[in-house]
Amino acid sequence: MGWQPDGDSGEITSTAEDHLKVIWSALEWGGSPTTVKALAERFGTTPAAASSTIKRLVGQGLLVHEPYGPILLTPAGERRAVMMVRRHRLIETFLVEHLGYSWDEVHDEAENLEHASSDLMIDRIDDLLGNPRVDPHGDPIPSRSGEVTYPAGARRVSAAEPGPYVITRISDDSADLLGWFDSSGISIGSMLTVTGRDGSGTAVIVAGGELHLPEAAAASVIVVSS
Repeated sequence: MGWQPDGDSGEITSTAEDHLKVIWSALEWGGSPTTVKALAERFGTTPAAASSTIKRLVGQGLLVHEPYGPILLTPAGERRAVMMVRRHRLIETFLVEHLGYSWDEVHDEAENLEHASSDLMIDRIDDLLGNPRVDPHGDPIPSRSGEVTYPAGARRVSAAEPGPYVITRISDDSADLLGWFDSSGISIGSMLTVTGRDGSGTAVIVAGGELHLPEAAAASVIVVSS
């Protein structure tokens, strides 16, 4: 069975679940708490609509948000968010391993399927896949008990000192960026050497060639020391 939040927070909509997941994901790799404005931009809505969703989730005991303050998950909200992250990442893995999807095609599909899948189905998918620890983008898959394990010393390329690394995770926020990474030889498990940094990005050597990663691209790649 999946997690149940403490208390009676009631049923929440798929849109609300998506908000919880995005709020959790913003902090996953050491980022800053998201804002109402950022949520509105992420979901293509207005700040007023995003604020209304936030207030509803606060009322259900899933978020804490003071005016002009950070948007934070309560323990119950975090469990809900992690449940959705588990669903999303297992579905992505299933689509790649069993249905022939490429890693830049699965994000939107998983966004839709995760809301229609029961806890039982997700656990069956987990068993079918052999209980994988990471999804196709290297993101850790939460366990059934809600535990998330990260590689020690993981850091963004944009914050890495010069030297050799192994790519352990690549953000799936942009399908176009994933396609570019693929064509540039940047993939999970590949070697990458940071050689320098300037105001516009990070210089690396990957797949035997030199490459300049713009700031957004460098921040989307997580590495560990080789």
